[in-house]
This record gives sequence, C-alpha cells and structure tokens, in this order.
Amino acid sequence: MATILLVDNDPLQAFLRRSILEGQFPDVERVGDAAEALCLVEQQQFAENLGLVVSGLNMPGIGGPAFVAELHTRLPKVPVLVLGGASEAADDYAGGWVRFLPRPFTGEEMLTAAGELLAQCACETV
Repeated sequence: MATILLVDNDPLQAFLRRSILEGQFPDVERVGDAAEALCLVEQQQFAENLGLVVSGLNMPGIGGPAFVAELHTRLPKVPVLVLGGASEAADDYAGGWVRFLPRPFTGEEMLTAAGELLAQCACETV
C-alpha cells in the first residue's frame, strides 16, 4: 500500500487527521511543514512509495499553491489533497492531481477524497 504524507504544522489537527487516515490507510507519515515535506520527497525510496500528499494551507514558510506547485515539479503524478477554509480560493488548486476540500469537512469526506485520489493515481500508473 502506498504511503500518505500528511503535512500539518498544528499538532492537535495533525494527530486527529493522522488517526482518521490510519483507520483506512496503514502507512501515514507526518511532517510539520512544507520544507520538511520537500526534503522527504527527495529521498528516492520514500518518493517511490508515496501515493498521496494531504496538506493544510496555513503553514509557516512555503504553503498553499506554491507548495503544491513545487511538489509537482519534483513528483508530477503524486496527487495532493488540500484541506482549506471555505473562503480560500479552490481555483488555485485546479488540476487532475489536486483536490481542494473546504472546511468544514468530516473525517469520512477526507477519507473518501483520499481514497479517490489514490485510486486515480493507481489507475493512471498501471
């Protein structure tokens, strides 16, 4: 099963989101910011197993559309699930490999979106 990388700088939210994701997906790694995520995806073994990135928006340093764009220059076919506020610009995340999930959302909605993106990725690489 592919690894899910959770990028979230809020320890409480990250714990909750990771717990929800691990209920359905056994391999979830968490980092605290986009810089850590970009360093991690540079490791070939990790990048080869990476199936999905789940990211919040309000992170220190690089975040939001800039992070997604930089990630896709390194790993263009890795899908990204962006968790953001309803007032934020979902249009900044248009594309086949990116889905924007506005708050408020349920754990089930997050799991469904993650599963759909992982399935899409698996179908396109076969």
